[in-house]
Amino acid sequence: MPANRFRSRSYKRTFKRTPGGKTVLRYKKKKPSKHVCGECGKLLHGVPRGRPYEIKKLAKTKKRPNRPYGGYLCSECTRKVFKQEARS
Repeated sequence: MPANRFRSRSYKRTFKRTPGGKTVLRYKKKKPSKHVCGECGKLLHGVPRGRPYEIKKLAKTKKRPNRPYGGYLCSECTRKVFKQEARS
């Protein structure tokens, strides 16, 4: 009997062949949610969606946009912040 969390159909199932010759059922891990802007809540572009062990393998430039507030604020909110800083 599988663990309770695997009993729903939201987990993808794959059959894997073990070295002993048995075929076992494995469950694929779910992807995390998409990253959103901290201010307006819009989806962030250029930020990959993956589990921490997948993200760790990526190069630093692939993990987030290479600009101030990259990966935290969308480009529009970043522009607003720059304008506010320049005006004050």
